Amino acid sequence: MASSRRQSNGRSPIVNQQRQITAFFTKTTSSSPSPSPSPTLSKQNSKFSSSVPNPNPSSTPTPNSSPSPTTPSPFQSKSKNKPLLVISASPLTPNDKRSYGDDVVGKRIRVFWPLDKAWYEGTVKSFDKVANKHLVQYEDDEEELLDLEKEKFEWVQETLKNFKRLRRGALDSSEAVEIVEEEKGVKEIKPVQRRRGVKAVVEDEDDSSDEDWGKNVGEEAVEEVMDLDEEEEEDVVKGKGSKGKRGSRKRKALGSAKKNKGGFKFSLLEPTSINAESGKASNELGNALTGDATERFGTREAVKFRFLGEERRDAKRRRPGDANYDPRTLYLPPDFLKSLSGGQRQWWEFKSKHMDKVLFFKMGKFYELFEMDAHIGAKELDLQYMKGEQPHCGFPEKNFSMNLEKLARKGYRVLVVEQTETPEQLELRRKEKGSKDKVVKREICAVVTKGTLTEGEMLSANPDASYLMAVTEGCQRLANQNADRIFGVCVVDVTTSRIILGQFGDDAECSALCCLLSELRPVEIVKPAKQLSPETERVLLRHTRNPLVNDLVPLLEFWDAEKTVHEFKSSYSRIVEQSVSGSLNETNLDGLQSQVEENGMGWLPDVLSDLVKAGENGSCALSALGGTIFYLKQAFLDETLLRFAKFELLPCSGFANIVSKPYMVLDAAALENLEIFENSRNGDSSGTLYAQLNHCVTSIGKRLLKTWLARPLYHPESIRERQDAVGGLRGVNLAFALEFRKALSRLPDMERLLARVFASSEANGRNANKVVLYEDAAKKQLQEFILVLRGCESMAQLCSSLSVILENVESRVLHHLLTLGVGLPNIDSVINHFKDAFDWVEANDSGRIIPHEGVDLEYDSACKKVKEVESSLTKHLKNQQKLLGDASITYVTIGKEAYLLEVPESLRERIPRDYELRSSKKGFFRYWTPSIKKLLGELSQAESEKESMLKSILQRLIGRFCEHHNKWRQLVSATAELDVLIGLAIASEYYEGPTSRPIILDSSSSDEVPCFSAKSLGHPVLRSDSLGNGTFVPNEIMIGGSGHPSFILLTGPNMGGKSTLLRQVCLAVILAQVGADVPADSFELSPVDRIFVRMGAKDHIMAGQSTFLTELSETALMLSSATRNSLVALDELGRGTSTSDGQAIAESVLQHFVHKVQCRGMFSTHYHRLAVDYQNDPKVLLCHMGCRVGNGVGDVEEVTFLYRLTPGACPKSYGVNVARLAGLPESVLQKAAAKSREFETTYGKHLKTFEDNLNNQSWIGEMVEFVRKFIDITENFSCNKSPESTGASFPTELQHRAQILLQKI
Repeated sequence: MASSRRQSNGRSPIVNQQRQITAFFTKTTSSSPSPSPSPTLSKQNSKFSSSVPNPNPSSTPTPNSSPSPTTPSPFQSKSKNKPLLVISASPLTPNDKRSYGDDVVGKRIRVFWPLDKAWYEGTVKSFDKVANKHLVQYEDDEEELLDLEKEKFEWVQETLKNFKRLRRGALDSSEAVEIVEEEKGVKEIKPVQRRRGVKAVVEDEDDSSDEDWGKNVGEEAVEEVMDLDEEEEEDVVKGKGSKGKRGSRKRKALGSAKKNKGGFKFSLLEPTSINAESGKASNELGNALTGDATERFGTREAVKFRFLGEERRDAKRRRPGDANYDPRTLYLPPDFLKSLSGGQRQWWEFKSKHMDKVLFFKMGKFYELFEMDAHIGAKELDLQYMKGEQPHCGFPEKNFSMNLEKLARKGYRVLVVEQTETPEQLELRRKEKGSKDKVVKREICAVVTKGTLTEGEMLSANPDASYLMAVTEGCQRLANQNADRIFGVCVVDVTTSRIILGQFGDDAECSALCCLLSELRPVEIVKPAKQLSPETERVLLRHTRNPLVNDLVPLLEFWDAEKTVHEFKSSYSRIVEQSVSGSLNETNLDGLQSQVEENGMGWLPDVLSDLVKAGENGSCALSALGGTIFYLKQAFLDETLLRFAKFELLPCSGFANIVSKPYMVLDAAALENLEIFENSRNGDSSGTLYAQLNHCVTSIGKRLLKTWLARPLYHPESIRERQDAVGGLRGVNLAFALEFRKALSRLPDMERLLARVFASSEANGRNANKVVLYEDAAKKQLQEFILVLRGCESMAQLCSSLSVILENVESRVLHHLLTLGVGLPNIDSVINHFKDAFDWVEANDSGRIIPHEGVDLEYDSACKKVKEVESSLTKHLKNQQKLLGDASITYVTIGKEAYLLEVPESLRERIPRDYELRSSKKGFFRYWTPSIKKLLGELSQAESEKESMLKSILQRLIGRFCEHHNKWRQLVSATAELDVLIGLAIASEYYEGPTSRPIILDSSSSDEVPCFSAKSLGHPVLRSDSLGNGTFVPNEIMIGGSGHPSFILLTGPNMGGKSTLLRQVCLAVILAQVGADVPADSFELSPVDRIFVRMGAKDHIMAGQSTFLTELSETALMLSSATRNSLVALDELGRGTSTSDGQAIAESVLQHFVHKVQCRGMFSTHYHRLAVDYQNDPKVLLCHMGCRVGNGVGDVEEVTFLYRLTPGACPKSYGVNVARLAGLPESVLQKAAAKSREFETTYGKHLKTFEDNLNNQSWIGEMVEFVRKFIDITENFSCNKSPESTGASFPTELQHRAQILLQKI
């Protein structure tokens, strides 16, 4: 080994120097001198060359001075029984002048390097008796021969090992570490074999950087600390022992003369249980800690942070009881601020303004979580606490997306604080501007929540949109509408840049808002604080799934319409101007010009212009947009989203004048009771209509299918056109469709991918140029861009190949979608431009774009300059060959010196004096001429400009790509629609039994009853294989139409299939109006404008509604909103109260629908008196679900369910039979059966007496009683005998004759 010390530490200029991550929230001031011995000898060389400037000289203590405050050394510890170092003489005096020999071989030693002003630890490996020197091997495997008599050194206790930072995650290191407790409390690190489940391992990629975070360490028992202040990376170390290992880094630990002022404590700990409530507005220290966390941190937090307890105030010093108290902010007492170092103060400044968020605080290559945030990191992210009295944990940059998504999905708000300055830039700023800052600059770059999450593994795996919804409530009434409430909403999907705006009138129960919430299920809600009515607040709670709720200050944060328009015009005009002057050119605005129009002060999209022109009828929607923009601005997403936002008006904004609307309305009750998107068991999609129809292979197709199901078509012509498109993809065209579908399945989520590329067209937020990142973000961005280009090319090619089916179909929809230049944009020229621009494969592999000539004028100009300088150098060489008379003279490159003029030694006498000799070899001398030196300067500048152009080429290409954003969106939209149509075409193959294309009848006249007719109607979701034994029984159903009753009054035994039949009919109507086939032999339908469903028993206790009140609230909505073209399904109305009241309500409601609304419907009931009362009403058809009744044990009837819709009423509900099936004890069943017969007898006597009193003419009463008994016998006969055995027409005929006789009487 060479005797000289290393001249350079090999630090890469692009890597931050390693700084201190500290024991974070303690500060002490030590007046004691540094324990480092004051050197009297000076070494000639430094382990780290002094030519490398110290980026923070003020923070580097001299060996004989102690800055204040200073980190206590191990010798300043209160714990006297934990000595860390064994020193040859005194720790504060030079070592003894004595001779050392073989007796010290194998000992641990610390050697002082004066030029580094630091101590380095190693082991004495051997002793050279001749030279009287010891061979010391340092911990980075570098070796050095030392004369110990002339060196400053200390002996180190054997049990102490060098610490490296402990981090979670998979690493290249083959060993983990564990801490072993020694007898006297000294902890030793022992290597252990890597095993599955190890949570803390050595992380050699740490690059946490800062300046004074570790100035302060508590005065408790000294623990091992880590020096992270100055030295950080040694990229490539050449020499003995280092083996050129790239990325290796030496972290000096356990030194009393550190280059920094402190150290960060850490340890490998078992997971500690804490309690940090997810989704709360504030994740402060008030959260109770449990277990080890309480023992470790509880006392300190209670004493040190009293201002977080009873003394808490917001930033404006208001108490929690104040009406304007803002829990998002915190007042920090001046004495507390004075006790903080610069780094600590920086963290608290961010935190005190964002107490409702978890801070991801960037320090070098790591994101750190401190104090109350560390508890959440330990609980939710399974991070390990670092060693020390203050809570602290962290994770490397590569785990950022994963951990960010985890916290956001659990309901936390995450504030991302990025480093925007390197230590070198800080030092330069200090020198040039005289700044006294000792902390690198950091800025907030993102606020991420459930509704603003744009990337992540779980997000990529889930095609469903995660909506952010802003809601405001107005007091004015819409023009020409009678509404109890006015709502304005703005719905945003940040992953696709889709913004939906709407304003609508609503009833007292907020039915329209409920419908919207049930359809979209927003994950995050933005609303004006204390402005919404209590009913609206209850609706937001009831019809969502635990969303994150944000209350904004009215007017100041949740803007009104006027301020929204002003702010939006200003922002949007600035965006458009930037686009025109930047990446876009005036002749190629493409879709941007068509989307916006010049309007007054600035630019506005067409949708917003319409709302502005609507005046008060659009003011609430604009206000909701204002709240959304303000919220997105805080998340640094406003301009990113608005630049290429796709604005839409909310379909079916209001429910008035529904006939003119293009869609059927499915309200919240219908969506939930019919299980369109979510089942009632666990809330997922299994067993739903969506799951049954979802045969889409793309994420964009799945989202579009959900939209179609939530809003089925209403106009007959629109339904027929979609049916034609679905039918056109079957038969001879099915093979082409399936091939198209197979190729589509390989595509990523193109809609979301496009949105991310659009967002990256302008660098901002975490992608801003000033943000210091160590992951290769540019390569990831380039790979996404290439993925988008390939995806768009594939979609265009697939759609073009599918257009061959147009020869065999007449569908107007398919012709529109597959005709180039109509529904299918012509993008061939644009794709070819990008294919000619650069090599996609090479760029994807290398992460670097090398544009072809002619693609980028700026890059071509830079390349031209380089070639010109290189050409001048070539000419200069020829001139030198002529001047010196030797054609063998040439250029050579030696190391970093290029264009050295290599001249034979024989020509040395001819060399002009102004030539600069740079190097030589045997027989040759190498020179730089004045001209070469000048040209090299020009070449360096030209190559620098070329490299700069090369780095920015990706942004310019993305800018050009975004010029055609409307074409890309149109292509995605066409692909999604084709995917859904193909899915509907093959969905019929998954039905059980026959299928048919529904016949859609034109809207009926005012005199004609709308029709619903189905033969052998099956269930679109239920199949025999899911029913266990037996098969699903299809039924024939006729409701409405000429000469037919418009309502079915349905009775039958419990569990007989009444509710299933009601759902079956409603789902068939939805299928028909979506454009799909229906599981039936034949199906005719007059379009339904709205489906009302009242089914099941449930309450809304949180909203203060009992089961019966909930039932009647839904019924009230039906009564007030149903039209002649609606479909009503009522299941057992009135069962939540007494029999008399329930029956009275049920009969009154049925009367209203039958005779006033005159809509189609089905009414199932166990009130058999209703069947008696409506048996002579021609507008009501009495039916029941067929069954067979037999005698069981102890006179308990046994019922066999036939599930067949049978004409006539059923005399009983056979509830005791269900009790038998449920397994009630036999004695209870027999008692129940006896009581049932007793009640029926008593009820029959009272009924007869009541009816006799109502009739003055006894013969008429007797005749009525006779006929009713006759009908009862007939109906009982039909229940006990199967229709097949007696003839299905016999009971129907008897009943028909009885009804005629009753009418004559």
